[in-house]
Order: sequence, then C-alpha cells, then structure tokens
Amino acid sequence: MNMRLFLHWGFPTAFITLWMVLFSFPVAATAQNQTVCLQCHGSQSGRGGAMVKPWQGSIHAENGTSCHDCHGGDPKDAVNAMNPARGFLGVPKEIEIPSFCGRCHIGIRDDYLQSAHGKALGHGGPTCVTCHGSHDVKKVTLDIINEKNCSRCHAYARAAELKAAMEQAEKQIVVIEERLKVYKGEGVNTDAREKALFSARNRYHRLFHEVNTAKVRAESAQIVTELDKIQRGFGNIEAERQKRKITGVVAVSGSLLAALLFYLLRKTYD
Repeated sequence: MNMRLFLHWGFPTAFITLWMVLFSFPVAATAQNQTVCLQCHGSQSGRGGAMVKPWQGSIHAENGTSCHDCHGGDPKDAVNAMNPARGFLGVPKEIEIPSFCGRCHIGIRDDYLQSAHGKALGHGGPTCVTCHGSHDVKKVTLDIINEKNCSRCHAYARAAELKAAMEQAEKQIVVIEERLKVYKGEGVNTDAREKALFSARNRYHRLFHEVNTAKVRAESAQIVTELDKIQRGFGNIEAERQKRKITGVVAVSGSLLAALLFYLLRKTYD
C-alpha cells in the first residue's frame, strides 16, 4: 500500500476504530412493559383508572412490579386478564392483606404478624395499606413514621422514640447507597459491599414493625456498626478509583501522542 495513501485514509480509520472499541460502552435501554391491565385501566376515568397514576409513581413500578404480580391474571390477554383460571386474585379482603402482600414480603409479613399491629388484625388494627398505601407504595424511609400517620390510631410519643433510634442508620444507608451508585457508574466492582448493604438494610427495614423501643435501639446500634464497616471499606475503592483515573490519563495521553505522530508523519510525506 502506498504510504501516503495509508497515512491519509488507513491510519485514521484504524485509529478511530481502536478508539471506539476501547472507550465506547453500550447503553442499556429500559422500557416499562404495557400490560393489558394498564391499557384498560389507563383508558378509564373515575375509579376504574384512579390507580394507574399512583402506581406509576410507586416503588413497585420502579422495580418492575406490575398489576398481575400482585393481583394475578393474564397480563397479555384482555379477554382472560381477570379469569380466576389464569390466577386472577382480585382485591383482597382487609384481613387477607398481610398474606396478600406477604407473598413477596415474607420476612416483613412475619414481623408484622408478630407485632402489636399484626395482633390487632381484624380488630381495628392497621394493615399494610394503612401505612404504606395500596397503589402508591413508596420506598420505605423514616418519613413514614410521622405524627399525622401514627396519631390516627394512637399517641405519637413511642413512635417518635422509635424513629429517633433509627435515624443514624437511615442516614448512613442513604450515604452508602449514593456512593455505591457513583462507584458502580465508574465501573468499580462493588458487589461485596452491595451485598453487605443489602443485608444491613434488610435488618433495618424489619425494625419498622417492631414497637419495643429498647430492642430497636439495640438493633439499630448493631446495624450502624455494620454500616461503619462498609464505609471504612471505601478506602480501597478510592484507591482503585485513583488507579483508574491514572490509567485513563495515560490512555488519553497516548492517544494524543499517536495523533501528533500521525500529523507529523503526514506532514513529512505530504
């Protein structure tokens, strides 16, 4: 191949191809599947369509949990969507709600049933939807424990103590989640720390149905200790981040140097 022709066309093409291979990353596209349940209820006004928007802003929608995951039925067949033969369950009775939600939230269901709230089930006590809502279910945070919610059934004083005991753990969980999200976005391996956080966060969430103040304080302190350990481990990740930054600088510098050499060679042969 003629050297001048190669420098004019071949080298730039090879350089650009190499750059794309090394520095391009696939972008994952996500889309919410539109079930016949959503199509039908979304087209209705009044009560029939009232649940769609609240669900769309819920943690269930965010996690991909749709109508049929809770209520059963066939989400792809409009004719049989509400056919019991296809597993349709419909709306549970009040006393059935904990078992209904507990098909997924098994540990939480058990904690609830053992709590003062659960023991009052069927006797005026609250169910899952009393505190969490039905279709507009949000990610559980301490905001759910507030005077407006709790004082509907009883005095707020004990709930306020429970909330205060859990505040430090929640703050640390939020900080760790955000840092892990940043690290993961940079390509850092966070698997071990995510598993540790998952375990600590699950223990934390189970405290929401506990009304024994002393137990909540003790459990919260243990969870904070676990979270401290996770945060101390961020030192290793920071070291890895610095290493990746240096590697990136070297790669970019090498690319710029190659471009400069190409320019000089081209000038020479021109």
